Amino acid sequence: MIEINLLPGKKKKAAGAGFQLAVPDFKALVAQVKDPWLIGAIVAWVIVGGGGAALFITERARLAAAEARLENVKTEKRRYDIVIAQKRLAERTRDSLVFEINVIREIDGDRYIWPHVLDQVTKAMPPYTWITRVMALTVVTGPGVPGARPAAVMEDSTGAPIVRVAIEGRTVDIQAYTTFLRQLAASPWFTDVTPASSATVIESDRPVTGFNVTVRYRVADSVYIRTVPLVQAVR
Repeated sequence: MIEINLLPGKKKKAAGAGFQLAVPDFKALVAQVKDPWLIGAIVAWVIVGGGGAALFITERARLAAAEARLENVKTEKRRYDIVIAQKRLAERTRDSLVFEINVIREIDGDRYIWPHVLDQVTKAMPPYTWITRVMALTVVTGPGVPGARPAAVMEDSTGAPIVRVAIEGRTVDIQAYTTFLRQLAASPWFTDVTPASSATVIESDRPVTGFNVTVRYRVADSVYIRTVPLVQAVR
Protein backbone atom coordinates (compact mmCIF):
# COMPACT_ATOMS: atom_id res chain seq x y z
CA MET A 1 0.00 0.00 0.00
CA ILE A 2 1.25 3.46 -0.88
CA GLU A 3 0.69 6.30 1.70
CA ILE A 4 0.85 9.95 0.71
CA ASN A 5 1.76 12.59 3.34
CA LEU A 6 -0.33 15.67 2.66
CA LEU A 7 1.25 17.64 5.58
CA PRO A 8 4.82 18.30 4.70
CA GLY A 9 7.27 18.29 7.62
CA LYS A 10 5.23 15.89 9.75
CA LYS A 11 5.46 12.19 9.57
CA LYS A 12 2.81 9.90 10.77
CA LYS A 13 4.09 7.36 13.18
CA ALA A 14 3.60 3.83 12.28
CA ALA A 15 1.00 1.92 14.20
CA GLY A 16 2.32 -0.31 16.94
CA ALA A 17 5.35 1.92 17.66
CA GLY A 18 4.49 1.94 21.50
CA PHE A 19 2.33 3.78 24.06
CA GLN A 20 3.30 7.33 24.99
CA LEU A 21 1.77 9.50 27.75
CA ALA A 22 0.78 12.91 26.49
CA VAL A 23 1.15 15.74 29.06
CA PRO A 24 -1.66 18.29 28.82
CA ASP A 25 -0.72 21.83 27.99
CA PHE A 26 -1.50 23.73 31.18
CA LYS A 27 -0.70 27.09 29.64
CA ALA A 28 -3.35 26.51 27.05
CA LEU A 29 -5.84 25.45 29.68
CA VAL A 30 -5.11 28.53 31.78
CA ALA A 31 -5.34 30.74 28.75
CA GLN A 32 -8.78 29.32 28.04
CA VAL A 33 -10.03 30.10 31.54
CA LYS A 34 -11.31 33.66 31.62
CA ASP A 35 -13.33 33.66 34.93
CA PRO A 36 -11.22 35.09 37.84
CA TRP A 37 -13.47 33.49 40.47
CA LEU A 38 -12.84 30.10 38.99
CA ILE A 39 -9.11 30.79 39.05
CA GLY A 40 -9.33 31.91 42.68
CA ALA A 41 -11.31 28.80 43.60
CA ILE A 42 -8.76 26.56 41.92
CA VAL A 43 -5.88 28.33 43.68
CA ALA A 44 -7.72 28.07 47.01
CA TRP A 45 -8.31 24.37 46.49
CA VAL A 46 -4.67 23.89 45.63
CA ILE A 47 -3.59 25.75 48.77
CA VAL A 48 -6.07 23.87 50.97
CA GLY A 49 -5.08 20.55 49.48
CA GLY A 50 -1.37 21.30 49.87
CA GLY A 51 -1.85 22.52 53.43
CA GLY A 52 -3.94 19.48 54.28
CA ALA A 53 -1.35 17.17 52.84
CA ALA A 54 1.45 18.95 54.73
CA LEU A 55 -0.58 18.89 57.94
CA PHE A 56 -1.32 15.18 57.48
CA ILE A 57 2.35 14.39 56.95
CA THR A 58 3.34 16.48 59.99
CA GLU A 59 0.72 14.87 62.22
CA ARG A 60 1.74 11.41 61.07
CA ALA A 61 5.35 12.21 61.97
CA ARG A 62 4.29 13.55 65.39
CA LEU A 63 2.12 10.49 65.97
CA ALA A 64 5.01 8.18 65.15
CA ALA A 65 7.29 10.10 67.54
CA ALA A 66 4.61 10.01 70.27
CA GLU A 67 4.14 6.26 69.82
CA ALA A 68 7.90 5.76 70.12
CA ARG A 69 7.97 7.82 73.31
CA LEU A 70 4.98 5.87 74.63
CA GLU A 71 6.79 2.58 74.13
CA ASN A 72 9.84 3.97 75.91
CA VAL A 73 7.66 5.17 78.80
CA LYS A 74 5.97 1.76 79.04
CA THR A 75 9.38 0.08 79.18
CA GLU A 76 10.58 2.50 81.87
CA LYS A 77 7.33 2.00 83.81
CA ARG A 78 7.77 -1.76 83.84
CA ARG A 79 11.34 -1.34 85.05
CA TYR A 80 10.37 1.15 87.75
CA ASP A 81 7.45 -1.05 88.85
CA ILE A 82 9.97 -3.80 89.59
CA VAL A 83 12.20 -1.34 91.46
CA ILE A 84 9.24 0.02 93.47
CA ALA A 85 8.11 -3.51 94.36
CA GLN A 86 11.62 -4.36 95.56
CA LYS A 87 11.75 -1.10 97.53
CA ARG A 88 8.42 -1.79 99.22
CA LEU A 89 9.54 -5.31 100.10
CA ALA A 90 12.74 -3.90 101.59
CA GLU A 91 10.72 -1.32 103.55
CA ARG A 92 8.43 -4.02 104.96
CA THR A 93 11.46 -6.06 105.96
CA ARG A 94 13.05 -2.96 107.53
CA ASP A 95 9.87 -2.11 109.45
CA SER A 96 9.64 -5.67 110.74
CA LEU A 97 13.27 -5.59 111.88
CA VAL A 98 12.84 -2.17 113.51
CA PHE A 99 9.77 -3.43 115.38
CA GLU A 100 11.65 -6.49 116.61
CA ILE A 101 14.64 -4.37 117.64
CA ASN A 102 12.37 -2.00 119.56
CA VAL A 103 10.73 -4.93 121.34
CA ILE A 104 14.16 -6.30 122.26
CA ARG A 105 15.24 -2.88 123.49
CA GLU A 106 12.14 -2.55 125.65
CA ILE A 107 12.74 -6.00 127.13
CA ASP A 108 16.40 -5.21 127.75
CA GLY A 109 15.52 -1.81 129.19
CA ASP A 110 13.21 -3.41 131.76
CA ARG A 111 15.61 -6.26 132.42
CA TYR A 112 18.65 -4.14 133.23
CA ILE A 113 17.03 -1.50 135.44
CA TRP A 114 18.49 -2.74 138.69
CA PRO A 115 22.02 -3.37 137.41
CA HIS A 116 22.09 0.26 136.24
CA VAL A 117 20.65 1.49 139.55
CA LEU A 118 23.20 -0.38 141.66
CA ASP A 119 26.05 0.61 139.37
CA GLN A 120 25.17 4.33 139.51
CA VAL A 121 24.63 4.29 143.27
CA THR A 122 28.02 2.64 143.73
CA LYS A 123 29.72 5.21 141.50
CA ALA A 124 28.06 8.14 143.33
CA MET A 125 28.99 6.91 146.82
CA PRO A 126 31.77 9.03 148.39
CA PRO A 127 34.33 7.76 150.95
CA TYR A 128 33.21 6.92 154.50
CA THR A 129 29.69 6.31 153.25
CA TRP A 130 27.84 3.02 152.92
CA ILE A 131 24.44 1.88 151.75
CA THR A 132 22.18 -0.17 153.97
CA ARG A 133 19.23 -0.71 151.64
CA VAL A 134 18.13 -0.01 148.06
CA MET A 135 14.53 -0.79 147.21
CA ALA A 136 11.73 0.14 144.88
CA LEU A 137 9.01 2.31 146.31
CA THR A 138 6.00 0.00 146.52
CA VAL A 139 3.02 1.46 148.31
CA VAL A 140 -0.58 0.38 148.72
CA THR A 141 -2.83 2.46 146.51
CA GLY A 142 -6.53 2.46 146.01
CA PRO A 143 -9.66 4.40 146.81
CA GLY A 144 -10.39 4.71 150.50
CA VAL A 145 -6.92 3.63 151.65
CA PRO A 146 -5.61 6.07 154.29
CA GLY A 147 -2.35 7.71 153.32
CA ALA A 148 -2.43 6.28 149.82
CA ARG A 149 0.17 7.75 147.49
CA PRO A 150 0.81 7.39 143.74
CA ALA A 151 2.32 4.08 142.76
CA ALA A 152 6.08 3.89 142.36
CA VAL A 153 5.97 2.23 138.92
CA MET A 154 3.82 4.03 136.39
CA GLU A 155 4.21 5.04 132.74
CA ASP A 156 5.32 8.35 131.31
CA SER A 157 4.07 10.00 128.12
CA THR A 158 6.16 7.63 125.96
CA GLY A 159 4.84 4.51 127.65
CA ALA A 160 8.13 3.74 129.43
CA PRO A 161 7.86 2.60 133.03
CA ILE A 162 8.62 5.13 135.76
CA VAL A 163 10.64 3.49 138.52
CA ARG A 164 11.26 5.29 141.81
CA VAL A 165 13.96 3.96 144.10
CA ALA A 166 14.59 4.61 147.79
CA ILE A 167 18.23 4.59 148.95
CA GLU A 168 19.07 4.32 152.63
CA GLY A 169 22.61 4.71 153.94
CA ARG A 170 24.99 5.93 156.60
CA THR A 171 27.90 8.37 156.58
CA VAL A 172 30.32 9.67 159.16
CA ASP A 173 30.61 13.06 157.45
CA ILE A 174 27.67 15.32 156.64
CA GLN A 175 29.67 16.77 153.72
CA ALA A 176 29.85 13.29 152.22
CA TYR A 177 26.05 13.17 152.30
CA THR A 178 25.78 16.35 150.21
CA THR A 179 28.45 15.02 147.85
CA PHE A 180 26.42 11.83 147.45
CA LEU A 181 23.31 13.84 146.57
CA ARG A 182 25.23 15.93 144.05
CA GLN A 183 26.74 12.88 142.34
CA LEU A 184 23.37 11.14 142.18
CA ALA A 185 21.88 14.21 140.50
CA ALA A 186 24.76 14.23 137.99
CA SER A 187 24.08 10.63 136.95
CA PRO A 188 22.48 10.30 133.47
CA TRP A 189 20.40 7.39 134.78
CA PHE A 190 18.71 9.30 137.63
CA THR A 191 16.40 12.26 137.87
CA ASP A 192 14.25 13.85 140.57
CA VAL A 193 16.83 13.21 143.30
CA THR A 194 15.04 14.10 146.55
CA PRO A 195 16.50 13.84 150.07
CA ALA A 196 13.71 12.30 152.11
CA SER A 197 15.22 12.47 155.58
CA SER A 198 18.50 12.59 157.49
CA ALA A 199 19.16 12.11 161.19
CA THR A 200 21.90 11.13 163.60
CA VAL A 201 21.82 7.46 164.52
CA ILE A 202 24.03 5.19 166.59
CA GLU A 203 26.02 2.68 164.53
CA SER A 204 28.40 0.39 166.47
CA ASP A 205 28.31 2.73 169.48
CA ARG A 206 29.28 5.65 167.26
CA PRO A 207 27.05 8.55 166.13
CA VAL A 208 26.67 8.63 162.32
CA THR A 209 24.30 10.36 159.94
CA GLY A 210 21.57 8.16 158.53
CA PHE A 211 19.87 9.36 155.36
CA ASN A 212 17.12 8.37 152.98
CA VAL A 213 17.11 9.53 149.36
CA THR A 214 14.54 8.86 146.61
CA VAL A 215 15.45 8.96 142.94
CA ARG A 216 13.64 8.29 139.72
CA TYR A 217 15.23 5.92 137.21
CA ARG A 218 15.37 6.86 133.55
CA VAL A 219 17.06 5.38 130.50
CA ALA A 220 20.19 7.37 129.73
CA ASP A 221 21.06 8.77 126.35
CA SER A 222 22.73 6.39 123.93
CA VAL A 223 26.07 8.23 124.31
CA TYR A 224 26.24 6.93 127.89
CA ILE A 225 25.49 3.33 126.95
CA ARG A 226 28.38 1.08 126.02
CA THR A 227 27.76 -2.37 124.61
CA VAL A 228 30.33 -5.14 124.38
CA PRO A 229 30.10 -8.37 122.39
CA LEU A 230 29.44 -11.58 124.26
CA VAL A 231 32.31 -13.95 123.55
CA GLN A 232 31.99 -17.57 124.49
CA ALA A 233 34.55 -20.25 123.82
CA VAL A 234 33.15 -23.28 122.03
CA ARG A 235 34.97 -26.59 122.46
